[in-house]
Amino acid sequence: MGGLNGETEVDEDELRLDPGFAARFEAQGRGDCQLYLISPANVGGGFADQLRAALAGGPVAAFQFRVKDVDQHEAARLAEPLQRICAEHDVAFIVNDSASLAKRIGADGVHLGQQDGDPREARALLGPSAQIGVTCHDSRHLAMEAGEAGADYVAFGSFFPTTTKEVRHHPDPSILSWWVTLFELPCVAIGGITPQNGRVLVEAGADFLAVSNAVWGHSGGPGAAVAAFQEVMKRG
Repeated sequence: MGGLNGETEVDEDELRLDPGFAARFEAQGRGDCQLYLISPANVGGGFADQLRAALAGGPVAAFQFRVKDVDQHEAARLAEPLQRICAEHDVAFIVNDSASLAKRIGADGVHLGQQDGDPREARALLGPSAQIGVTCHDSRHLAMEAGEAGADYVAFGSFFPTTTKEVRHHPDPSILSWWVTLFELPCVAIGGITPQNGRVLVEAGADFLAVSNAVWGHSGGPGAAVAAFQEVMKRG
């Protein structure tokens, strides 16, 4: 990733932007935003049918397998049918937190939180073709560090209130505009995003919208939710 050398020592306060920067931003040269699904905590039972329904609703770029409090053997068992469905629909299957689980099941990549290991180590384990993403909260400094470490994308959020997980960081959309103005590495917006509020993030420059409850909890079903996001993600 070019253009980052020597910039990671910049003080975070010096990187703060006028929030109005997002309003002036134009996403020249970047294609339409894409959808990045994140699984609910419970992926057992009939969830495979929900995933199929979601993927029938419109294009989805990636699916993140995010389960907690289960051992790796059980996680691998739960992942197997979902991974197969994603492969059938040409959707990248990304494992949350665990590079070792991603390696075990042959996932397309791993998403790392700030406490989940170094992207360099994940790359060494998973190989050059793996997709490695890093949570960067509301920090430009962490995002630049992730880029230097070889991440394939950086994730900012939470942009809106969410019940999916406890959050302490609430960036302004201008962080997306700043990032895509300077760097080619894709950025993901996450946190409480719905078809009703997501447009501001697309206009600010998000390459992907990461969504969970807005799809799995949608009153019309996951397919209708994915369909509703399609218009939101178009540029221009």
